[in-house]
Amino acid sequence: MGTALVYHEDMTATRLLWDDPECEIECPERLTTALERLQQHGLKQRCLQLVAREASEAELGLVHSPEYVALLQGTQALGTRELQALSKEYDAVYLHPSTFHCARLAVGAALQLVDAVLTGAVRNGLALVRPPGHHSQRATANGFCVFNNVAIAAKHAQQKHGLRRILIVDWDVHHGQGIQYIFEDDPSVLYFSWHRYEHGHFWPCLRESDADAVGRGRGLGFTVNLPWNQVGMGNADYVAAFLHVLLPLAFEFDPELVLVSAGFDSAIGDPEGQMLATPECFAHLTHLLQVLAGGRVCAVLEGGYHLESLSQSVCMMVRALLGDPALPLSGPMEPHGSALESLQCVRAAQAPHWVSLQQQGAAPVLSPGTPCPEGRPSPLPLGEPQFKAVVTQAAAALSSLLDQLRLHPTPPVRVAVALIAPDTGLALPPGVLCEEGSLPQEETQAWARPHEALAQDGALTALGKVLYLLDRILDGQVSSGMAATPVPAAAATLDVAVRYGLSHGAQRLLCVAVGQLDRPPGLTDDGRNLWLNIGGEEAAAPSMFHVSVPLPVTTGGFLSCALALVLPLAYSFQPDLVLVALGPAHGLRDPQAALLAALLRGPAGGRVFALVDEESTPQLATVLARVLNGEAPPSLGPFSMAAPEDTQALMYLRGRLEPRWKMLQLEVGQGGSIYTVEETLRISPPGACC
Repeated sequence: MGTALVYHEDMTATRLLWDDPECEIECPERLTTALERLQQHGLKQRCLQLVAREASEAELGLVHSPEYVALLQGTQALGTRELQALSKEYDAVYLHPSTFHCARLAVGAALQLVDAVLTGAVRNGLALVRPPGHHSQRATANGFCVFNNVAIAAKHAQQKHGLRRILIVDWDVHHGQGIQYIFEDDPSVLYFSWHRYEHGHFWPCLRESDADAVGRGRGLGFTVNLPWNQVGMGNADYVAAFLHVLLPLAFEFDPELVLVSAGFDSAIGDPEGQMLATPECFAHLTHLLQVLAGGRVCAVLEGGYHLESLSQSVCMMVRALLGDPALPLSGPMEPHGSALESLQCVRAAQAPHWVSLQQQGAAPVLSPGTPCPEGRPSPLPLGEPQFKAVVTQAAAALSSLLDQLRLHPTPPVRVAVALIAPDTGLALPPGVLCEEGSLPQEETQAWARPHEALAQDGALTALGKVLYLLDRILDGQVSSGMAATPVPAAAATLDVAVRYGLSHGAQRLLCVAVGQLDRPPGLTDDGRNLWLNIGGEEAAAPSMFHVSVPLPVTTGGFLSCALALVLPLAYSFQPDLVLVALGPAHGLRDPQAALLAALLRGPAGGRVFALVDEESTPQLATVLARVLNGEAPPSLGPFSMAAPEDTQALMYLRGRLEPRWKMLQLEVGQGGSIYTVEETLRISPPGACC
């Protein structure tokens, strides 16, 4: 099972035939440049390439009226003046004699991708299409969109494949009101959209794009709008939106398929969005979505009008779909104050409908029809000097990305495992290396000397394998690893692994120790290591770099711990190595351990080293190897609400840690920065990302 790339060169045929500054940005080069970059980075060759087909009239009719389809079919015979006159009847639309053919191909590409994923031919994929679709409505073209590609794909998945729960994630910078209108009373589709809103002053300027628009009738709570009321949102804001809004709801919803309206006008440099998220951020977002629905993710291109930013963002997304580790996010991970205001509003609006938000202490519920507070006034659209500064910063960020790709090439081995006994019967996925090497015995003995538990031959041999594999990760030969340790030596082995990593190249090491594993007394709070123990007797934070939380007893409690504590800490700390140690009596079920390891691949750029004790089941070791190799973790099972004591522990730790670790913040009063884009440009050096 791999990644599909669906495309047809005919989709480059439609283009603007008259002067229209508003529409000229939607051009064929959006596709050709993205394809060229995929080819240059060697990504296109790694995908299963499918040639898009035209959607049938019956398939178009899943969403659109017969009269509208017939009208568009008739445009094939119209002249330029007639096309221009008809285009003026719609908002921000241009028509071409090839529009009907191209739009049918765009829908057909989305349907082919859904079919390939749901039949098991591929694990995931991207439909590289134009025209986009998320603004299109039942009988109306809108905002460059002709047919609603993603909405039709969702209806198709329901009717042909019998799906009952579909998640649509729309990260285009414009609100996909077409998708919202189609599914706003449908509880089988959870629609999430973030969008530039500016309190209703940014196109499409709709009241129903605000946070308190949550659906209608049976669909109440299944429309989730996250309005950005300022420009200049960056990586921290986007990741915070996923951790604190989208993912809690998505896990509770438990989708069978994830559809992504993948618009990259929300990336740095785009003239429409004026946002500052760098291309690698979209790899992180994609990675976070791949832990849902068994990894069945179908992305369909929407907007994106800065050709280089668009094409590099597409490449970053495809890398993630292929299972490659995401490049580390650059810049400080601190959400803007305006973003925190928006997050607070959407959590308040959605809290009546979702247990996952209620148990995290979402803000007081807004009364029906009450808009979110406007907070700081929205900035005016950027003037020419400010926009030139954004373009300059975009060029610097894209150049920095290319430097990262050169300096941090994908390791030749994605996952290696070091086993105490090689005949354990693990069902390892193809490509996972069984590492037989070991550190020289004298060097291993020197590192083991402080610990009596490592004096035994078996423990010493295991330690040599652990340190050898850790060396391979640190020198860039292996991305992720897993090793087994004897139970009596688990704590001592972890202590040595932490000290060895910090002395052999790791600048910031995050250790997530699960079970009976205390922090080694020799570690200091020097800012280079962050110790998080899951399974401590009580919630405690002796320092900002030493955190302990009891093991949650329910699925909901575990998810809250992972999404509202572990990942915000990890993204705030920005480690270059993560050690995940499952100690004796760690208490995690295999799917929980797999999800934890999978989620932690993101913050560290894929460099995760899992330590398990030798008495762990082969099933646990197998599932860990699979998720480190890029596969989706198994389902956690039915969602259950967190126990009150787990919620209290989480709230206590968040309050204690928020002053230092900014990704934990949920309210502006907790220290979030409130910058306009002009202020952001002043405080961010060229090549940096806010």
